[in-house]
Amino acid sequence: MKSTIHDRARIATATGPASAPARRWWLAAAAMFGCGWGGNQFTPLLLMYRRAGGYSEVTVDAFLAAYVVGLVPGLLVAGAMSDRYGRRPLMLAGTALSVLASVVLTAGAAGETFIYAGRLLTGVGVGVAMAVGTSWVKELSQAPFDPMADAGAGARRASLSLTAGFGLGAGVAGVLAQWGPWPMVTPYLVHMAVALPALAGLARVPETRPRADPAGGRRSLRADLRVPSAGHRRFLWVVVPMAPWVFGAAGVAYAVTPQLVAGRVGHWGLAYATLLTVLTLGAGVAVQPLAKKLAGRSTARPVLTAMALMTAGMAVAASTAAARSPWLGSAGAVVLGAAYGIAVVSGLLEVQRIATPEDLAGLTGVYYAITYTGFLVPAVLAALSAVTSYTAMLAAVALLASGCLALIAVALRVLGPGSSRERVSRTG
Repeated sequence: MKSTIHDRARIATATGPASAPARRWWLAAAAMFGCGWGGNQFTPLLLMYRRAGGYSEVTVDAFLAAYVVGLVPGLLVAGAMSDRYGRRPLMLAGTALSVLASVVLTAGAAGETFIYAGRLLTGVGVGVAMAVGTSWVKELSQAPFDPMADAGAGARRASLSLTAGFGLGAGVAGVLAQWGPWPMVTPYLVHMAVALPALAGLARVPETRPRADPAGGRRSLRADLRVPSAGHRRFLWVVVPMAPWVFGAAGVAYAVTPQLVAGRVGHWGLAYATLLTVLTLGAGVAVQPLAKKLAGRSTARPVLTAMALMTAGMAVAASTAAARSPWLGSAGAVVLGAAYGIAVVSGLLEVQRIATPEDLAGLTGVYYAITYTGFLVPAVLAALSAVTSYTAMLAAVALLASGCLALIAVALRVLGPGSSRERVSRTG
């Protein structure tokens, strides 16, 4: 199954690549924004469900686990299916599931079964947005659809839309939960109002990956699920050591830090957790121009800068644990947010250099699946807190980040700057 130059030329002729209507990457990005909004709106509501809903900490953690159960197949399967059936059908399905998830979650007050179901559907929607949406925006940000865009525009646009959705979704939901009416319903209604227009707009987005012709010798779906580019040396030694830190930074910034200073913020705990989420993801958005400049000078510099900021941010988090200072926690969120922003973009740029057209979405899904392992950090730290302090643990995490920085630096020196055309064997 291949996407040929002839296919792309045929699509371009039908849509008019040089015209403004053909440059509709922003509609696909809007759907990613809506899915990201739905995915992260639940984060600041955790405290609300524990206090107002009467759910135990174990049950609330299980709500998060349901999200991951939906996310993983969304990342790993949807990408390969979009390589096979096209980007639009999968993105339509993922965005629709994100809307349906909020519909189900509005019934959460009637029982935890609705919350589990809603979180599962949310995970699938976010997984599709990450794997399929990122690939679609990348393809729409290059010739023939947007010939004026630079080489890294697709990665930046996809990352920016998803990060903005994560940040605004959490910020608006947290404000509504703290001060708004019907806190277990209103946040989800707002998400539906955001996502439904984005869903409608997808019908106007050009398809960049035509459905394979069965007469052309299409491979089996099982074969499509294989991602040979995941064995690329640069992916293994540069992308993989950095990827868990993407959401590891986010997890420490707005899941661990609020617990560290809970005694200082009192009944403002939910508002403070929301603030940290907005600061983290807002910094991730604001740093995008810097990520572009770094990538323009060297393919290695963004990765190394991200890991250096990770190390510094984790050191600030360790200091926050020692001082129990909300102000220091806020500063740490900004540093970790900047690290997150540069890391997620540089990782996507590496993936897009490595992947072939046949497995771009598949490798993007693998990359994001690895990044999400970083959300295990808060759970691991919580489990170990019975035997050691958060100050010691976060100091150890900072040392681990510096070790990954050193490993990546050595790998980049050995592998060199890398070639956008260096591929893994399709038979391996």
